[in-house]
Amino acid sequence: MDFPVIESHSKIPPKFYGFHTFAEPGCPISLTGAFRDNICRFLQECASLEDYDLARMPIWRTFLVYECRGTVIPLYTVEEKVEDSDRPFCDYCRSVGWSHHFVSKRKYHLIIPANEEWDDPIDEGVFDLQTHLLHGLIHCNGFGHLICINGIEGGSKFICGREIMDLWDRICMTLSVRKQMLRAIIVRVDNDFAVESAEFIEFTRLWQVTVEDLSKKHKMELRLLHGVSYGHSWFGKWGYRFCHGSFGVKEHNYESAINLLCSLELDRVIQEFSCVKACFDLQQMIQYYRNMGGNNLVTVRDLFRFMFTVKSTTPTTRYSTTVASWPERKKVTVTTHIRRCSSKFPTKLALTTSSFRKEKPIKCRKFSNVAAKMDSRWPVRRLEHVAEVIAEALKEKRAAKNTGSSGMTRQEARDAARLHIGDTGLIDHVLKAMNNVIVGDHIVSRSVNRSTKVLEYKIQDLKCDDEKLFCPSKIEKPVWTCCLGPGRSVYNDIAYLYKNVLLGYPGCEAVESAAQIILHSKHFVKEFPFRDDDAESLMFICILILSSVDLKANLSYEFTAMEHVDVPLYATVGDLKMAVEDAFRDTYCVLERLQVTDILELEEVEDEEVLFGVVQSGMELHVKGCGSDMESSFRYEGGTESWTVRCKCGARDDDGERMVACDICEEWQHTHCCGIGEAETVPRLFVCEACCTSLVTMHRPCGSTNDYESCEGSFVEESFA
Repeated sequence: MDFPVIESHSKIPPKFYGFHTFAEPGCPISLTGAFRDNICRFLQECASLEDYDLARMPIWRTFLVYECRGTVIPLYTVEEKVEDSDRPFCDYCRSVGWSHHFVSKRKYHLIIPANEEWDDPIDEGVFDLQTHLLHGLIHCNGFGHLICINGIEGGSKFICGREIMDLWDRICMTLSVRKQMLRAIIVRVDNDFAVESAEFIEFTRLWQVTVEDLSKKHKMELRLLHGVSYGHSWFGKWGYRFCHGSFGVKEHNYESAINLLCSLELDRVIQEFSCVKACFDLQQMIQYYRNMGGNNLVTVRDLFRFMFTVKSTTPTTRYSTTVASWPERKKVTVTTHIRRCSSKFPTKLALTTSSFRKEKPIKCRKFSNVAAKMDSRWPVRRLEHVAEVIAEALKEKRAAKNTGSSGMTRQEARDAARLHIGDTGLIDHVLKAMNNVIVGDHIVSRSVNRSTKVLEYKIQDLKCDDEKLFCPSKIEKPVWTCCLGPGRSVYNDIAYLYKNVLLGYPGCEAVESAAQIILHSKHFVKEFPFRDDDAESLMFICILILSSVDLKANLSYEFTAMEHVDVPLYATVGDLKMAVEDAFRDTYCVLERLQVTDILELEEVEDEEVLFGVVQSGMELHVKGCGSDMESSFRYEGGTESWTVRCKCGARDDDGERMVACDICEEWQHTHCCGIGEAETVPRLFVCEACCTSLVTMHRPCGSTNDYESCEGSFVEESFA
């Protein structure tokens, strides 16, 4: 069969693979090594190197054929070398608790662009677009992040979200992406090496990919709705499970909340709603579906599961056709909204079933409102100052324009801002948010230059006629319909139960708290088991133990460097040491000069002795090494910033929620926990409860009997004394 070939920018003839079979076991190749080796072989044998690059980053393309349509879909792989990147640190790692991981040398972006971009070369700004059908990022050490998925209603012409998720899952399995899940390690100094003085703590051999689930369906939070119905999020279909929650939520809190809501008995629900206005409608609805499903509907979970399988009996309406049978629908759509911030790029995937609408006029927001919602570790006033500097640079470029474009590329805007601001991370953070924003009396927007195919920032004057474009930042509130009678619309019935039972349960704080805990559980991970399938080689899990000289002041820091190393069957101990050195040197920036001095499990074995028969393949080996560059700026994924999270909810690390820093102690806390609403602007000056209390104590006169109001989460607009 002849396929319509997308224009290739490679001199090598393209290879074609089936979309639904690609990356299945043995198709197109079998990969048994570590990810850093598998990705190189994958690109060499299954992809074509393009004859152009992206800011010195090489690009490969793989052609996938959507069989039933005969359409060719491009899968791009972009290799981003950290030392040459303007964003060397991974904000996705920060938001999922991997800040302490060593910076890996390379990051691989796997991208399927939107349909209309399949024939176009990818250009600057591709990593920030939210329109890709698929965007996944995998570090060369195997840690991965699912960033963006868009199904039918998200822009895909014919590929649904489930199919894209299946493809991503197969790719991860084939390439052996991973996350090393570690139990807590307390590092002690034993002679010259930081090791456990008693016994080594066991490493759970899991490979994982992260995702932040903020999926919605008809304005209902799907992680709550799907969690109550099936005990897991929508991504749980592919094995994604709880990683960590926001606002101090732990896994046992999440599981308890799920169990509590799932086990709510319908008879108890009817009884406890007896004094509520909606009692009759609720009782009638439950009885209606019980009559349809027999007496098997006992709990809330049973009811929701059954409703998901019921087809609407009403004529075609706005809602009845879209929720006919949710679990059986083929066209599940996943769209993405990503908040950008200095310490995290939380991945927000949202499920929708709304139909296509006419494109609405672009609306602009004041940058001050945008900055207030950026979950930034920088004060809002600093973000506004950077935006003003960039706007001035754009105005100067426009005024000085003679020929060509009056816009500025991202790099040009970055360089212009650096003349006034030294923090490049702050500049990058602001640039990501500057699109259709109002700065002063101007509108700053960005778009791809049709001539150069490069993303450019442009500025235009804000005129009176443009006021209709202004859209103040606000939170969209769901509009609920009343019960129209059970069975007329499955969507209305589910929405009615969601609002009244899951979110508005009367007089029961436990149910309300359980629902909030589930809504605060957004980070999920997929586990991939360790594989040792190659009978022609030996594979080991090598755990690096650095000398105390290398660690210096970081002796108490959790250390997680671990790599998979494979050697031929008849390799010697010396060969294994060299392979371990090569693996760590090739993976991490700080270990470029690593020297392996010993392997604890093989201390009594000579370097010339053959490994086969001495150690078993798949074992964990603890490797002593020295020569790491712990002073490197590319040390930890958390970057070089020094910050502390200490919130009253119990959070001690970045969890992806909006935070504010106290201007005295500089500790970060959730705005929600401090009483600052999501729609409210973060105050220019903020004093936390602890510091406010200490200030009150210091300034209270001796013997004073004055009563002071609570200082919890105090805001000071200009100054405080």
